[in-house]
Amino acid sequence: MTQPAQADARPTKVLATEHLSGSTWQHLLLLWLAGNCLRLSMLAVPPLLPTIHRALALNETAIGALTGLPVLLMAGAAVPGSLLIARIGARRALLVGFSLVGLAGAARGLGLSAPVLFTMTFLMGLGVAVAQPALPSLVRLWFPRRIGLATAVYSNGLVVGEIVAVSLTAPLILPLVGGWPPALAVWSIPVALTVALLALFSPQLPATTVTASSRWWPNWRDPLTWRVGLILGCASTMYFNANAFIPDYLKATHHPDLINPSLTSLNALQVIASFLVLAFPGRLVGRRDPFIAIGLLTLVALAGFLTLPGFAAVIAISFVGFCSAMGLILNLALPPLVAAPDDVHRFSAAIFAISYSCAFITSLVGGAVWDATGIPATAFTLVAASGATMVILARGLGLPGPRIA
Repeated sequence: MTQPAQADARPTKVLATEHLSGSTWQHLLLLWLAGNCLRLSMLAVPPLLPTIHRALALNETAIGALTGLPVLLMAGAAVPGSLLIARIGARRALLVGFSLVGLAGAARGLGLSAPVLFTMTFLMGLGVAVAQPALPSLVRLWFPRRIGLATAVYSNGLVVGEIVAVSLTAPLILPLVGGWPPALAVWSIPVALTVALLALFSPQLPATTVTASSRWWPNWRDPLTWRVGLILGCASTMYFNANAFIPDYLKATHHPDLINPSLTSLNALQVIASFLVLAFPGRLVGRRDPFIAIGLLTLVALAGFLTLPGFAAVIAISFVGFCSAMGLILNLALPPLVAAPDDVHRFSAAIFAISYSCAFITSLVGGAVWDATGIPATAFTLVAASGATMVILARGLGLPGPRIA
């Protein structure tokens, strides 16, 4: 079983990296920008789904596949991403991943065909899959004594990226550029700028942190790996399924005017979650009770969205976003806390592989259930199941507590 990392027994190479970090605020900003790029290009898709749906004549199962494809890649390529981190280091792996995200995201603007869209989405998801396991490793290396804070910072960047992409793509970017392909491609610009800033200003890691013999294959026999991965899978299912099916659900139930407010509120309340962790890392990080509360609140909020009228439903769905974000952030802080410094990347890769596999499968199942039953609300069945499952899993979760906040 993966052993908890001790805050007072850090390897020499971590101490060296801490001296290399220079300006703390500069490196926190770089982490924030990196977190931002994990979602910008991906979350530009949901606001455009009705337009893409109409233009390419996709059914609900195909829509689920389109939104779930990056998630599948984040699952399937997480472990190869761990190998890349072991061979070239977390910083270089992050640069490689974001470069691929930027290039593939830009290429989505080349044509109006489904093959181009799905192929570039595939490559973009591959880039995110490489970049995402690198960030917990960089948190452990750059901020070994402030893991909760650093995780909350890049998680805040992640949720802000989601909000910006979701809230601005349809009302601002789409009319400005005149079509959904260039509207998707626009979001590669901030990704490219972030790659340049990371290359110029992120600290070079000591050569001793990268060795040919570094371990990369996850410990699949570790029960903690599976429990944490499945809890993260519940949070991912809540978020990705909600984003995937809210637009067509509201259109099918004759409330198209609520699509943009619902997507915006779903993502906006995630910022509150990230600021809560920033403010109280010692009370939230490394504890199981917050996960139980998250699961229960998700059930109540989803019920409200499906039954309440008008903007009351918009308010209700915002709490699903809050819960998914809180679950994500608290999970992202766990690898640097429970894994040894040299094992953070492979523990992270394992839980990402598990969690995003869950999110991809449930997005496909949600769309297929809707297609089979003809009942729009059934697309959210697995969001409810995820809330209940998180409660069950969290009750048996053994954590070391917030050793490093």
